[in-house]
Amino acid sequence: MTFEPEQLGRSTEELAATLKGLRKAAGLSGDRLAKRMNISQSKVSRIENARVRPSIVDVEQYLRGVDAPPEAIDRVMSLARLANTEWRNLRNLRRAGLGTRQAELKALEASSGHMRYFLLSLITGLLATPEYVRASLTHSPADTSKAVAGKLERQQVLYDTSKRFTFILTEQAVRFPLVGPHAMAVQIDRLASLTHLPNVRLGVIPVGTRTPGLPLNTFTIYDDRMVTAELTTGSIVFRDARDIRAYLDEFAGYEERALFDEAARAKLREWSSACRDDL
Repeated sequence: MTFEPEQLGRSTEELAATLKGLRKAAGLSGDRLAKRMNISQSKVSRIENARVRPSIVDVEQYLRGVDAPPEAIDRVMSLARLANTEWRNLRNLRRAGLGTRQAELKALEASSGHMRYFLLSLITGLLATPEYVRASLTHSPADTSKAVAGKLERQQVLYDTSKRFTFILTEQAVRFPLVGPHAMAVQIDRLASLTHLPNVRLGVIPVGTRTPGLPLNTFTIYDDRMVTAELTTGSIVFRDARDIRAYLDEFAGYEERALFDEAARAKLREWSSACRDDL
């Protein structure tokens, strides 16, 4: 099954119609199918009317419930994976406004309990100083004032002790010279200070550290329900449990190799001092 990136996340309606058609072809009522699936009839209705995005497990149960023919299963499962994967085009995000994007991220952070960040090339806004935040947005042709304010406001979530944060940064991410040497030293000092927060676990991976896999991109895991992976032209959102598990396993591999606590602070002090030596 071939598709364009823009199709990602837009297949919920097609999936719903296809599933409903399979149920009718099987001669089943919604109530009878619900009993076969051991779910409520209202959930079957929400799935069939595209009011809820069914998980891959939901779709597999549905297909078993209607005794779907083999030729239909591959197509339906492909639709289900498309529906659970979303492409966020950077151009569209800019048109909507970078401030709007910050509001979306704030809501996502508010609804999550444990957030894991793997930072390959830059420091994320939650950890950034104001100067670093402004520098990270200088490439944008749009007005970035609301985005800067939004990024800095979002940092308050770090002090909500009901939430847990795990950040893993490569040396490249920490030391990339986005701002001048003095500002970089201040930024790295901020990272070190944040390691003392009780709900923040911040680790670094120095250059030369052998990792179990080859890091390809920055990604964020929200609990065990969603992953966002950052690309040059946008981001991909994964909701399929198998994709989320793959990212959790990858993150765990990096976590095993990262330096934390005093070892991380010692390395951050070394990198901060190197910046000051460049003044």
